[in-house]
Amino acid sequence: MTDNSNAVPPAQEQTGSRFPTAYTILVVLIIFVAALTWVIPAGSYDRVMSDTVGREVAVAGTYQEVPPNPQGFTAVMLAPGAGFYDPDSYAANAIDVALFVLFLGGFLGVVTATGAIDTGIRTVMTKLAGREIWMIPIMMSLFAVGGTTYGMAEETLAFYAILIPVMIAAGYDAVTGVAIIMIGAGIGVLGLTINPFATVIAANAAGIPFTDGMALRFILLIGGLVICAAYVMRYARRVKADPSRSVVAKQADAHRAIFLADSQTAADTSRLTGTQSVVLIIFGLTFVVMIWGVSTQEWWMARMGALFLGSAIVIGLIARMGEKKLTGNFIDGARDLLGVALVVGLARAIVVIMENGLIADTILHSAEQSLGGLGDLAFINLMFWIEVGMSFFVPSSSGLAVLTMPILAPLADFAGVDRSLVVTAYQSANGLVNLINPTFAVVIGGLAIGRVSYDRWLAFIWPLLLILTVFTSAALSVAALI
Repeated sequence: MTDNSNAVPPAQEQTGSRFPTAYTILVVLIIFVAALTWVIPAGSYDRVMSDTVGREVAVAGTYQEVPPNPQGFTAVMLAPGAGFYDPDSYAANAIDVALFVLFLGGFLGVVTATGAIDTGIRTVMTKLAGREIWMIPIMMSLFAVGGTTYGMAEETLAFYAILIPVMIAAGYDAVTGVAIIMIGAGIGVLGLTINPFATVIAANAAGIPFTDGMALRFILLIGGLVICAAYVMRYARRVKADPSRSVVAKQADAHRAIFLADSQTAADTSRLTGTQSVVLIIFGLTFVVMIWGVSTQEWWMARMGALFLGSAIVIGLIARMGEKKLTGNFIDGARDLLGVALVVGLARAIVVIMENGLIADTILHSAEQSLGGLGDLAFINLMFWIEVGMSFFVPSSSGLAVLTMPILAPLADFAGVDRSLVVTAYQSANGLVNLINPTFAVVIGGLAIGRVSYDRWLAFIWPLLLILTVFTSAALSVAALI
């Protein structure tokens, strides 16, 4: 990754593509959901505070229609702002995610200015010559561990600027780097095992121990990881053999200009200096501390942002940048990710509109009625697809668990299906959808950092989605019949 001041601007990267930008897609979705509030009847479940879940949960059988609250022009215009800070929404506290992204960008801007990343990439590529392909399953497995244990999501945004240049330098493309991170962490979410923010909350809301159904989740995790790693490795080999087969072939030159140093810079900085070596050590330790803090100390965005800010200052002092150069590099780096920070509010504005329009519970009630009286096989498959649909509107795994599990899990008793299967169907559906969900800030944000347009991502991933859908449905069906 290099200083982006002379890089090809994003608008030019997508020359030849008429597909709308992520911002346009999200605005259209906000308007669409607002229009639904004029059509779908408003309704609400009674809610009580659950000691086991730690949040208010819906009470089954209490749904009732309420006076409508259709969302008009003013509500649509206010929704992005509310998506950042509305404390009563599933979209609450998005502002800390946006600020984390800006601190991350500033940190990367300072590190990039030292030249350590570019020189380090060339060093790594020299040592891995001929073996680069094995980085794919190794890195995907690490991200999958983060996904399955603590629901690694927003934290992945910190890794795109590191991994994408490595993949491009190895002869692959930006999509390969995005896929390693997004699909790696995503398959971990699809096969959640002990994540306290999703699996434990969902199991508690369903009234079962979170260990119930663990064997099936491990099958989904391991099987899904093998499928995904093989798929990405096959694509990467094809791109390296013939770059024209890349789904972002038209943007290849622009991506190299953005993520890699030019040839003159490469010649001038072919070896790591002592200062650059120290910078890379601090750079790596920063991410180690972040993972430790999130996984064991319950850190969230504020502490992670403070970590990156502090590391940026330390690196600036070690590199003897001086006050003006340090702050300038930090601001330039934050500016590069400003669009990603804005996407966070836009994505969560969709949930704000749905909740303020009082249609979330109505949609859930319709799902409850659809599941009544079904046999075990039909029940679990329809449950999976209902959770797929709900995930588009509520991408948060914990938010979706709190919203749906208290209502849908008890229905499993009437269908003769174990409640643990309902929990597994919920989390696998959520993990699958959040590989492409335009309302999920991690998807749009990751693609924005990687300079990969949404339509190009869909072109790459749709066969894999089909394979994973069949695999997941088959696993759920077999488990329901046993």
